[in-house]
This record gives sequence, structure tokens and C-alpha cells, in this order.
Amino acid sequence: MLVTRAVGSMWCAYAFALFDLISLPEAIRGGAAAIVSWVAQTFLQLVLLSVIMVGQNVQAAASDKRSEATFHDASATLHEVAHVQSHLAAQDVLLTRIAEKIGLEPVPVIDMPEEEAEG
Repeated sequence: MLVTRAVGSMWCAYAFALFDLISLPEAIRGGAAAIVSWVAQTFLQLVLLSVIMVGQNVQAAASDKRSEATFHDASATLHEVAHVQSHLAAQDVLLTRIAEKIGLEPVPVIDMPEEEAEG
């Protein structure tokens, strides 16, 4: 965890870039092939490793934040639905009483499971 956190930082990318620059003069003296080799095998591998890890850390943090927001939204929706459901159940009771007093059939309960409705 400590190594991952350290390598996944921009400070590590800067340190790797400075470290790689030590061998740059020798690559320049070696010509175009040596420069290409230095960029591909030394610079990109070390520096991009840290930069990619930084990007992944940023994306993971954003994903965690979105997940937390989604959880809070779902919790709030569930709470609101439970409140509406209890309100509707209370209305069903009152409507059934009113219907009985004026001689109408009781209000059908539409959210009753089929097993209970048949039994």
C-alpha cells in the first residue's frame, strides 16, 4: 500500500523524470536510435507508470464519490417511498370506513400480493 501510494504520485513521476535525465546525454551521443530507445525503454516506462497510476487514483476517487452520491440518493428515495406508502395505507383505511358508512363496497386494496387476494 505504501509503495503503491508513493509510486502513484506526481512527485514520484517527477523524480523518475529527473532520474531518467541522467542517461539522456549518453543517449543523445548515441544518435537517433539511442534516443528512441531511451525514450521508449527508460523515460516512458518509468514516468508513465506513475502518471497512469495518478490517473487511476483520480478516477477511483471520482467513482467512489459518484457511488456515495448514488447511495444517498437511493436511501432518500427509499425513505420517501416508505413515507408515501404509509400515507396511502392510512388513506385506504379511511376510504374503507367512509365506503362502509355510506353503504358502498370497501375500497379494493390494489397492492395486495396475489396469494393473499386469492385466499
